[in-house]
Amino acid sequence: MDPLFDFTDKVVLVTGGSRGLGYQMVTAFSERGADCIIASRKIENCEKVADEVRARGRKAMAYAVHAAKWDELDAMVDAVYAEFGRIDILINNAGMSPAAPSEQVSEALFDSVVGLNFKGPFRLASQVAKRMNEADGGVIINVSSSGALQPLPYVVPYGSAKAALNAMTRSFAAEYGPKVRVNTLSAGPFLTDIAEAWPEEQRNGSPNAVGRNGNPEEVVTAALFLASPHSSYVDGAIVRCDGGLYLGQ
Repeated sequence: MDPLFDFTDKVVLVTGGSRGLGYQMVTAFSERGADCIIASRKIENCEKVADEVRARGRKAMAYAVHAAKWDELDAMVDAVYAEFGRIDILINNAGMSPAAPSEQVSEALFDSVVGLNFKGPFRLASQVAKRMNEADGGVIINVSSSGALQPLPYVVPYGSAKAALNAMTRSFAAEYGPKVRVNTLSAGPFLTDIAEAWPEEQRNGSPNAVGRNGNPEEVVTAALFLASPHSSYVDGAIVRCDGGLYLGQ
């Protein structure tokens, strides 16, 4: 095991952990010795990933949760602490980005997008950070988007919610430091299942320095870096994992 990325016996909670970037992160941490809680809407998908974690000799919990609903998030935190006694690493990864002309966005859609991308992560991070701060500390990673850093039409509620998440990262780092480190992983375009709905031209290229979209497994090292205790001087940061996206264009 590389000592820089040894997470033996660490407890990692990943929302949206049953697919996409969340699944890649669960896989990476469990391969490096961590016990994992896989949280998502559909319990059967969470159970499938939990079985994969157990097959690696690690403990796992599958938990069905709506990551925008505070009562469900609070119940999940209680359940995880009852089972594992702590959370060492929280990855706020659940999100959604439906596209629509802004004048057509309904109040229900607006609330849903902001709820999942900001309101829910705020509640979960605040409750876990409090417990981390009262114990031995920990790490929180908020998975954001390049959409928070550049003007993108048709996804204004999403980009705005992710921008709020970025601001939350810095504020939480100040509020719960030095025992709790809080950072943002700002993801660019990745070829997860969501990319299946993209036009072919968008799937085949990206306006970034590497000239392509990311493969899901390419998010792994950024997450491991932010979670590693050897990154102890990285706090309140936005770490871009977007292939050198040309922001603002």
